[in-house]
Amino acid sequence: MALGNEDLKQMLESNKDSAKLDAMKRIVGMIAKGKNASELFPAVVKNVASKNIEIKKLVYVYLVRYAEEQQDLALLSISTFQRALKDPNQLIRASALRVLSSIRVPIIVPIMMLAIKEASADLSPYVRKNAAHAIQKLYSLDPEQKEMLIEVIEKLLKDKSTLVAGSVVMAFEEVCPDRIDLIHKNYRKLCNLLVDVEEWGQVVIIHMLTRYARTQFVSPWKEDDGLEDNEKNFYESDDEQKEKTDQRKKPYTMDPDHRLLIRNTKPLLQSRNAAVVMAVAQLYWHISPKSEVGIISKSLVRLLRSNREVQYIVLQNIATMSIQRKGMFEPYLKSFYVRSTDPTMIKTLKLEILTNLANEANISTLLREFQTYVKSQDKQFAAATIQTIGRCATNISEVTDTCLNGLVCLLSNRDEIVVAESVVVIKKLLQMQPAQHGEIIKHMAKLLDSITVPVARASILWLIGENCERVPKIAPDVLRKMAKSFTSEDDLVKLQILNLGAKLYLTNSRQTKLLTQYILNLGKYDQNYDIRDRTRFIRQLIVPNEKSGALSKYAKKIFLAQKPAPLLESPFKDRDHFQLGTLSHTLNTKANGYLELSNWPEVAPDPSVRNVEIIELAKEWTPAGKTKKDNAAKKFYSESEEEEDSSDSSSDSESESESASGEQDEEGGSSDDSSEDSSSEHRSDSESASEVGDKRTAKRNSKSNGKSDSEDGEKENEKSKTSDSFSADSGSEEESSSGSESESESEFESRKVAKEKEKNKTKQDRNPLTKDVSLLDLDDFNPVSTPVAFPTPALSPSLIADLEGLNLSTSSSVISVNTPVFVPVKTHVLLHRMSGRGLAAHYFFPRQPCIFGDKMVSIQITLNNTTDRKIENIHIGGKKLPMGMQMHVFNPIESLEPEGSITVSVGIDFCDSTQTASFQLCTKDDCFNVNIQPPVGELLLPVTMSEKDFKKEQGMLTGMNETSTVIIAAPQNFTPSVILQKVVNVANVGVVPSGQDNIHRFAAKTVHSGSLMLVTVELKEGSTAQLIINTERTVIGSVLLRELKPVLSQG
Repeated sequence: MALGNEDLKQMLESNKDSAKLDAMKRIVGMIAKGKNASELFPAVVKNVASKNIEIKKLVYVYLVRYAEEQQDLALLSISTFQRALKDPNQLIRASALRVLSSIRVPIIVPIMMLAIKEASADLSPYVRKNAAHAIQKLYSLDPEQKEMLIEVIEKLLKDKSTLVAGSVVMAFEEVCPDRIDLIHKNYRKLCNLLVDVEEWGQVVIIHMLTRYARTQFVSPWKEDDGLEDNEKNFYESDDEQKEKTDQRKKPYTMDPDHRLLIRNTKPLLQSRNAAVVMAVAQLYWHISPKSEVGIISKSLVRLLRSNREVQYIVLQNIATMSIQRKGMFEPYLKSFYVRSTDPTMIKTLKLEILTNLANEANISTLLREFQTYVKSQDKQFAAATIQTIGRCATNISEVTDTCLNGLVCLLSNRDEIVVAESVVVIKKLLQMQPAQHGEIIKHMAKLLDSITVPVARASILWLIGENCERVPKIAPDVLRKMAKSFTSEDDLVKLQILNLGAKLYLTNSRQTKLLTQYILNLGKYDQNYDIRDRTRFIRQLIVPNEKSGALSKYAKKIFLAQKPAPLLESPFKDRDHFQLGTLSHTLNTKANGYLELSNWPEVAPDPSVRNVEIIELAKEWTPAGKTKKDNAAKKFYSESEEEEDSSDSSSDSESESESASGEQDEEGGSSDDSSEDSSSEHRSDSESASEVGDKRTAKRNSKSNGKSDSEDGEKENEKSKTSDSFSADSGSEEESSSGSESESESEFESRKVAKEKEKNKTKQDRNPLTKDVSLLDLDDFNPVSTPVAFPTPALSPSLIADLEGLNLSTSSSVISVNTPVFVPVKTHVLLHRMSGRGLAAHYFFPRQPCIFGDKMVSIQITLNNTTDRKIENIHIGGKKLPMGMQMHVFNPIESLEPEGSITVSVGIDFCDSTQTASFQLCTKDDCFNVNIQPPVGELLLPVTMSEKDFKKEQGMLTGMNETSTVIIAAPQNFTPSVILQKVVNVANVGVVPSGQDNIHRFAAKTVHSGSLMLVTVELKEGSTAQLIINTERTVIGSVLLRELKPVLSQG
């Protein structure tokens, strides 16, 4: 290494610039690899005055790294740095300032201060950005310069360059975060610049504006809390009550500046930088109305695809949010399922979130998921899962018994850690309802012979001691065994043995008096002073003698008092007082430099402080400035967002138009810098024309008073989508007509008619697709009530020929419901005889039209009495059905004889979804929670149609309405009979006659909505086939595709 350094020194002292440049590249390369190059400092610093720009840049890179370590040598070159601050090249000026601020010697503070002041007025935004960085360094070196630095910050905050904004706000946060008055005049400008600032600048600005909003605007959550307030103040005097009511009558109107911040940060949820998305999410959480917070959940779930460090932070924040707002993340429940590749820290956080999201509706799914987690090889995770099951059992009373039984089953697990954790959790659950569980306590007493984990042994002994009167035969025997092994036990277990002895002495002294005295004697001479102290205390309390005081009379009450059940709470319960996304929130302790969020003010401070002086505006106003700002926004937003943003309520749009124009005008006077000129200033006429159109639309919307933002936004989207579809159609018509000028007019007319009909049909058919549909989420089946036109794609000539003469009124008459091709005999368990205390129930789908209603699926339930007594009054009790779902129940059965059986029919309208219908199957004495989840194939009715009709309907259900997949299987599995048998086994479909041997067609319609479901199996060369499903109900189609594919693939 030393030899290498000598060579580099010689190259640096060479007369040739090429040798010096080569040496500097190698040195910077060494620094990049983490090697120490400090001894080359004298040789490098000589070249600081080099005429060659490239060498100069690299020298400054080196000096920034080592100036702090080699301060004396760096001070020798200080005059060179001062000269470089006047260099014509902006990079050299900026580098010189960086080196100067890196020499951390108090003696040069005045020079640094002067350099920062000059740089803050530099024409180059890059130099001004470095001046903002230098402010923080100077402040940490000499805090007494604070007042002068605040002046520079105030000046730089007025800067219109996006390059400077993030850096100066960082300096503001470091030097004077409490000087909110500096932000007032720049607030709107910062909101409008936000989308164009570099990513880390965005993070800093968003955090600062979150704090600002909490001090300047009133709480948007007041409306939600109104009811609670009313309840709290019920007993106030009439006058006070009237005063409060008057205050509440004033409707909450959001400050336009508050709305500006929320609206301008929304596009950043799509940022590629996870920190930006997290910053926007915390802003929405802390300052937006509760009804609008929901939009952040999708973006946060998207971040879970990032690396594990990002996942960890995001999951911590979701865990905190999900305690207060379960509904936000419930649709994404499956995103929090644990993967085998997740590290333990991620697994435990996901468990935490799943616990927070657990409710009566999804608990059965979650418990099935937890069952697999318990078998995990990661023992720490398996133990955490058992604790999670315990928490679910305490939170949701309906599943307490189920969880307890599941945990008891785990006691026979081979893994000691799982057993130990189960014992600890069972102990907590039994504390809540001890009277019913004598059997479990007996079972756990037997485990003392095999369990060695001290916490588990101690828990069992504590349980037996608490319930010693319920297990009078077992408790003394357990004490006898423990007395034998007392000396070899862990200290934790010894303490519980002493407690058990004391409790038995008080309740069953006849059997245990001598045993307890023996244990007390062993404890008296134990090595641990805690155990010796406990022994002395217990002896005085329970063994009466002349010295024992008044307390011994109450010994039984002291030892066998009713203990409060433990409260199983989330570790994230109290974290919400820290700002989300901060280090303090992650560590759950206040970190150095953490700035607390203030509470909302009761009355909003004067909003006029954010208005910018009109004189300044008049001086700087130029149309070019306005054009530039608008274009920047236009580039960033997608079309749909632009349309949403252009429509706001009247109060918002009016006041914002003032504020926004003010900011845009302020932007207009661009800096003299060459680097700030951008192509966005030169725009085509068509762009500006379209923008004028946008503005008119916004104005038109602003006139409609009294309508909420969301309503206006929806209408605007509808209008724009409709106009899009018309323009698309007219465009396609022009193309087709120009492409076929030789055609006769009658042909053109017929094509036009066909296309109009196709368009109308498409509008009707595609109506349900206006919702965002996730294939994992089968809850979104209800059709959308508002019709929205979709742009119709240009039709191919062959398809137009097929569609000519299409008559919608006659097409439906050809398609009629048929009898099922095949009825599977498979039954499903509704109620197991063990769970139903002798009553067993099975159900199956007979694939017949339901007699109770044409939208219902027919289900036959067979009830069996497996007991030796009569079961009376069997009926369906309470129903928990998802919204829109209906159920027709069977008539109550008076009695069912022993070993008797009866079959009844019910009808359920599943609304074309595979959601579970939950209800209670009741007898005279008991009620059992049961549920029916239909296979997707049973939501269909088979239909008959001709091949021509099939093709016609298929032609209208393309694009988004078509899903397909490739199947690979042995040729013998692709014979017509095998394909028919496999398809009808899975789904209740009818067979459509086919003119081609290699294509098999099946048709059905959904029971609820009557939407067509067309299934095609097209055999290809070799051993492959293509499975195609065409339907408006894309979600059902996708699920059916997933179920058919494995069935057709297997032999």
